[in-house]
Amino acid sequence: MSDLNATAAALLGLLHDGPKTGGQLVAEAGERFGAFFSVTRSQVYRELPALADAGLLRLGKQGPRSSQQYVLTAAGKKAFKNWLLSEPGPDHLRSPLILRLVHAGSLTPKQRQNLIDSARATYGAEQDAARTAVKTAEDAYSKAVAEFGLAHAKAVLKLLDAIPHG
Repeated sequence: MSDLNATAAALLGLLHDGPKTGGQLVAEAGERFGAFFSVTRSQVYRELPALADAGLLRLGKQGPRSSQQYVLTAAGKKAFKNWLLSEPGPDHLRSPLILRLVHAGSLTPKQRQNLIDSARATYGAEQDAARTAVKTAEDAYSKAVAEFGLAHAKAVLKLLDAIPHG
């Protein structure tokens, strides 16, 4: 695997902390960087065999309910480090909410309001979680990422507040 995609790199980064199953990787990805980089279950389970085939991971212990642990190899550590040192390129925002807002004209007024109310509740909770993450961050990088999550949640709430009611 000559060039890692961002999802593969995210998984290798999470495996630096030790062996994990696919389910554990999905959960930890959501916790650690869900505010700015989404990783779906299907992406994880598609990437893991490819990374193992490329020699960047190896199979670890068999877990409960036939879950399979994956372990980072030396080649995986090197590939991840090379990815970290490479030029990141442009960021691409993929927001299912904003995509829905773009097409909200296809909804009834009540459906649009439900969409906005639901998003407001979701991002209000994300804002609260991000505030906690800022307060509990253990280093400057974690704090900066948590502050980004907080700013993102605030920006989405501001966007929602700018939409006229009715």
